[in-house]
Amino acid sequence: MDSAYAAWAARWRVPMGFVLGVAYLIFAQPQPRLLIAGSLVALFGLAIRAYAAGCLNKNQILATGGPYARTRNPLYLGSLIVGVGFALAGGSWILGLALVGLFVLIYWPVMRREEAYLRQEFGEVYSGYANAVPFFLPLLRPRIKGVEGFRWAQYRRNREYQAAVGFAAGVLFLCAKMMLR
Repeated sequence: MDSAYAAWAARWRVPMGFVLGVAYLIFAQPQPRLLIAGSLVALFGLAIRAYAAGCLNKNQILATGGPYARTRNPLYLGSLIVGVGFALAGGSWILGLALVGLFVLIYWPVMRREEAYLRQEFGEVYSGYANAVPFFLPLLRPRIKGVEGFRWAQYRRNREYQAAVGFAAGVLFLCAKMMLR
């Protein structure tokens, strides 16, 4: 992966996410069944993110426990599931395709860039971890047993509650948009 492109993607991932979010606000057409199904899918992704954030002590130790024993990128996996859930809840396959495009073009290079940083930071420890745990799609049964467990204090320190607030705001917005049609 071109490091200049990965650096560009890292810098623009949040603004590009906001652009997609604005498009979502405009084009989402929620329907009751899709809203319920999509909200449940998004809630599952939110739970993955919460679990991962509660096990992650950023830039201090290599996270290998909890969901990190199944995938090296549980936060991004959870984010993708949240996005797919909201695309479903919003009733727009075009928004779903845009989300997947954003993920592949922006977040995939960012994950690769973060991986390079972790390889540099943790050396052979990371290499052994990477050999046992897949980059993105999770294992059904973990091959390693990490030592980190979920801690609420870590969840709060990583400010993951902001994702929960965003989830609630998104669902409330879709409910309001649905009722006002």
